[in-house]
Amino acid sequence: MSAKRAERLVNLVFALLGTRQYVSAERIRTTVPGYEAADGTERADEAFKRMFERDKADLRELGVPLETGRTSAFDVDEGYRIARADYELPEITLTGEEAAAVGLALRLWQSAQLGGAAQGALVKLRAAGVDVDAGRGLPLQPRLDAGEPSFDACYAAARDRRVLTFTYTRPDEDAGAKRRVQPWGVVAWHGRWYLVGHDLDRAAPRVFRLSRVTGNPRASGPPDAFTPPADLDLAAVVARQVGRTEHVVRLTARPGTAVGLRRRATDLGPDDVGDDRLELLTTELWALADEIAAHGPDVLVASPAELRSAVVERLTRLAAMGGAA
Repeated sequence: MSAKRAERLVNLVFALLGTRQYVSAERIRTTVPGYEAADGTERADEAFKRMFERDKADLRELGVPLETGRTSAFDVDEGYRIARADYELPEITLTGEEAAAVGLALRLWQSAQLGGAAQGALVKLRAAGVDVDAGRGLPLQPRLDAGEPSFDACYAAARDRRVLTFTYTRPDEDAGAKRRVQPWGVVAWHGRWYLVGHDLDRAAPRVFRLSRVTGNPRASGPPDAFTPPADLDLAAVVARQVGRTEHVVRLTARPGTAVGLRRRATDLGPDDVGDDRLELLTTELWALADEIAAHGPDVLVASPAELRSAVVERLTRLAAMGGAA
């Protein structure tokens, strides 16, 4: 739809909302900007009629309750109006917990693609008198990171249904591999963002964690180049392909360190040397290894053994890089 046509439709809605009486087509022609002006020619009259008929059909298709009728028995022609009671939304009422949840969602959706929509929703809710406090406390915090560098490109490609090419590095690989995917969608699962789609080279559905997408994903080809499965459940696909055994992890941390880990862990009390014993659950051992390694000597892994080995391997590699410098 062109900008001029959209503007004309908005002007038409405002004009018909502003009156309780039925407004004739000729009156609409003279008061709503954008219609073919009357110049006494048959061509201009036909152009207006075609334009007005299209606009009426568009409004009804959009769900606008356009009424047709006569204000009095003396009216020669039928007119049009939009009843405010049928068009306007009812009063929006949210409980305190619901309003806080909206605020929590606003803190989550901070990506360039979705930030505008989130702020637009916030403005509409506040205009309706709903007090949405984005900083209000809840007994939980958003665990999703909408700031993944590849999020915008993957989201846009899935929305436009364009083929996406990117480099993907698995945790058991030293170098990334090029992937060509028909992206079906981006979904959050267990605190991580995943891209779900059809891998063209492997001819099968695949799941890709966005934190392992490197470089700049590139969309190519025309939009609407493919159609995702009709019964697609993105979260279910991720759960089937990414689901892992939950591991019990035991750590020791020096007092006052590893604040982020402590938020997710159970405090088991001090050990013999005064360090704090922590226990937490994870399905992402390798991601946790990266996080623990970032704390250096302040955090030690007691179990499981494979996590301890992964942390040692990361610290050894960092030490070697420092020595080479």
